Amino acid sequence: MNSTQVKLVQESFSKVVPISEAAAVIFYDRLFEVAPSVKAMFPDDMTQQRKKLMMMLAAVVNGLGNLESILPAASALAKRHVDYGARPEHYPVVGGALLWTLEKGLGEAWTSDVADAWTTAYGTLSGYMISEAYGRAEAAE
Repeated sequence: MNSTQVKLVQESFSKVVPISEAAAVIFYDRLFEVAPSVKAMFPDDMTQQRKKLMMMLAAVVNGLGNLESILPAASALAKRHVDYGARPEHYPVVGGALLWTLEKGLGEAWTSDVADAWTTAYGTLSGYMISEAYGRAEAAE
């Protein structure tokens, strides 16, 4: 990611923070709509899960300027997700739900440059997480 992309992700996320509770609801609703089979991996009461999602996103977004600083936490998170039943093929679905949520939440602020920046950020991080959790071969697929 270049510095312009980092700035776009951080600035756009700052607009999501005030609506973080609603954004998390929209995200999980979308995820379960497009991938109903993953719902079994989550608790019935999603309150804490939604908070965890937004805290994790905030930590990642804030750390994008120094990517190496967030990689250990991303690695640990990826490995925990294996225990929950996550598979490499879930990452693109989650990414799609995230981008869809951001587009809905940001409205007119969701420009092609912002979309490209978020796509790059998610692709970079998810590729790393897949390689950490499942090995390099699966990340390349």
